[in-house]
Amino acid sequence: MAPRGGPAARVADVRRPGGGSASAPASVDGAGGRDSRGRRRWRRRAEPAAGSGISAAERELFGGRLRWDDAFVEHEGAVARLRFARMAAALPRMVGVVMRAGWETDPRALTGVVVAQAGQGLTTAFGLVAVNGVLSSLFADGPTDDKLRQSLPALALLALVSVGMALLTAWSTAMSGRLEPQVERAVSLRYYRSVTEVEVAATERPEVQRHLDAGKFGTDSARRMLTLSVGVANVVIGMVAAAVVLASLHWALLPMLLAIALPKAWGAVRSARREYVSRRHWVDHRRAVATLLQYLTMPHAAGEIRAHAAGSLLLRGYEEMSGLMETEQRRLARAQAGTDLVAAAFSGLASVGCYGVLWWLLTSGGLPMAVGGTAVVAIRTSTARLTSLVQQVNRMYEEMLRLSDTEEAVRVASGHAIPRTGRPLPAPVREIQVRDVSFTYPGATVPALHRVDVSVRRGEVTALVGANGSGKSTLARILGGLLLADSGDVWWVGGTPEGEGERVEVRDAVRAEVFRSVGMLTQDFPTWQMTAAANIAVGAGDRPRDAARLKEAARAADVDELIEGLPHGWDSIVFKGYERGVQLSGGQWQKLGTARSLYRGAPFLLVDEPTSALDPHAEIEAFDRLRTLADSGVAVVLVTHRLAATASADHIYVLDRGHIAEHGTHGVLMGRAGGLYRGMFDAQAAQYGLTASVAEDVPAPRDGSAAQSP
Repeated sequence: MAPRGGPAARVADVRRPGGGSASAPASVDGAGGRDSRGRRRWRRRAEPAAGSGISAAERELFGGRLRWDDAFVEHEGAVARLRFARMAAALPRMVGVVMRAGWETDPRALTGVVVAQAGQGLTTAFGLVAVNGVLSSLFADGPTDDKLRQSLPALALLALVSVGMALLTAWSTAMSGRLEPQVERAVSLRYYRSVTEVEVAATERPEVQRHLDAGKFGTDSARRMLTLSVGVANVVIGMVAAAVVLASLHWALLPMLLAIALPKAWGAVRSARREYVSRRHWVDHRRAVATLLQYLTMPHAAGEIRAHAAGSLLLRGYEEMSGLMETEQRRLARAQAGTDLVAAAFSGLASVGCYGVLWWLLTSGGLPMAVGGTAVVAIRTSTARLTSLVQQVNRMYEEMLRLSDTEEAVRVASGHAIPRTGRPLPAPVREIQVRDVSFTYPGATVPALHRVDVSVRRGEVTALVGANGSGKSTLARILGGLLLADSGDVWWVGGTPEGEGERVEVRDAVRAEVFRSVGMLTQDFPTWQMTAAANIAVGAGDRPRDAARLKEAARAADVDELIEGLPHGWDSIVFKGYERGVQLSGGQWQKLGTARSLYRGAPFLLVDEPTSALDPHAEIEAFDRLRTLADSGVAVVLVTHRLAATASADHIYVLDRGHIAEHGTHGVLMGRAGGLYRGMFDAQAAQYGLTASVAEDVPAPRDGSAAQSP
């Protein structure tokens, strides 16, 4: 099945060329030779197995097929493996899915569509009856003038049928146009709302994330299924109406209809199946082509494209793979032409036989001439409709698979949703206490945190330091309520500095209140492809935008002058490639991210490496602003490798492989001979040729505490 979004513009959605038994490209050894122009070419060996469809360029550049590692792949080939009879049997279920979604969204519009389709079926039947009436009058004995007068009522009925059909078609189009976007919106909102409410820890589990990812490919399938359902219903109702009318005119006409239509239906099924198999088989191949081409226009690859001649390599690969696809396209066209020829031949033979029977019935007096003419009209229109039905049911089944993924994603998300209820947090919250907390990521064998105790107080800077993988970021996510500990407690404590008040454990709390109390600036924060103003305002996406606070946050992050100096100011798109788009540096983005977290105005601010892209002067200013923010009553949790910035922290926790190895202030930790913190600090100082620091040279801790070890 062709995917619908993602890398390389999800070019897997392309139609053709195919696979099957094409004369596929040979495998390669990656060495290659030179062509007549001296250019390197991939050397081919013996022809591979039919249908392998892997080019020499793909083997050298990608090591084989370039396939998505994504959930939708499990449906690849589903239509190819399914018989048309089973697909037709699944039709009521497919229509039921769409009807249920339509009824929940807009019952009146759905009723209008159903009535319009039923009406079109009835008008089709009346149309055939009217045609039969006209022909009966014209073929009757008597003067021509009399026959024409006798045919007027039938002609009037035929005109009314035509007008009715036009009105019903217009009504169906209007109701479908009204219903389709609503169904798509309802399904999409249900899916996206569900996945955004999933516990973060659940998204770390591959089996859960796979379902959540798969669901996004079916969000627009409901709309297409509705469109296809309308088309299928139109064809089926029209064919049934025609069959009923023909059977009522003469019992032999219905077998004639089937005899002529079935060969064409067989050809349509076979052609549709061959094209699907071909498209599915070669979708990886086309993806590889698109992957090569996308780099040719990417600004960040421009240097290597030119200086390293990478462009020549990519273009040679494109040339070879495109040639293979062209060859396969010709093969597919020949195969489908052969199928069409066979189907037409059998249908033609059936037509000769049927028209022979029809001639015999007419000449023997067993069938009126008018009924014969009506039969010809019905047979021709029904044959064309049957071909359309085959193609639409094929497509509908593919869409149903995707939509079922969305439904499954919603079900899985609901089973791992963040609770909406709980105890309110104390007002105001003074402190977060982490007590004996352990946490292990799904699938991991070693805990990220083990029996950790930490206290974070408002009005203080609490620093978390340690080597990569020591558990700093995990602890910050637990403090923010994004992760729930496997064991231990995380208390949100109220009261004043003079006395402790009410305590609420995070598992029992209203998590929405927890999130409202937290501002975050992570090392890999999102860079939204929106305006500069929106990139700051998204920090409080649950509140209306406040222009005054927006500018205040930008000023506090020292990014206001940068924004106002952009070509379109606050309305500049901070992403290259759009109208009004601009390119920001890493340091500028970091300031914008800081403004985003400040705009939130939360009492607890978690910052993870907030200065990694800043120059030295900007870094000093950033840490000074965090200190000022803490002095104003905000609890700042600072995760950083820049230990010089922790000198003014009120408390430092040193993590080592998930444990708290040491904690205290900078001064007392530096006074601990052989301590882990002092060793890291002196290692960084030595990079600048500085001597080892001593505790006496740094400010004394505010609370006079001594360094502690668990």
